[in-house]
Amino acid sequence: MGRITSFVTVSNPLDPEKSMNFDALVDTGASHMTLPMAWKSKLGEMTTLQDLVVELANQETTRGEICGPVAVQVEGFRQVFTEALFIDMEPVKGRYEPLIGYLVLEAIPAAVDMLGHRLVQVKHLDAK
Repeated sequence: MGRITSFVTVSNPLDPEKSMNFDALVDTGASHMTLPMAWKSKLGEMTTLQDLVVELANQETTRGEICGPVAVQVEGFRQVFTEALFIDMEPVKGRYEPLIGYLVLEAIPAAVDMLGHRLVQVKHLDAK
């Protein structure tokens, strides 16, 4: 299976000058837009909605904070307003690896094209 990344802009809708641009890994196993705790202060004042324990892909656990609101713009899709999960991350080769989780993918709405290794627009929403 390949890696799918997308260019993302995350900003604080209550303080639009607080904004970040980066590439993020599409992770359908993750729930939230997951960002390194080191970036939290760069997005300005946000409400911490929940402190929780998060299980990582390697089955380790860590503490996390769900904060919001944040505006998320995945390149080529509409902007959505959601929450972000901040966790302690170790940079790999000097770079963090933020994650685009399924809550954002459903909201924008996008599907994963595994053959093309990209995100594609969902043409019809399921209203059942």
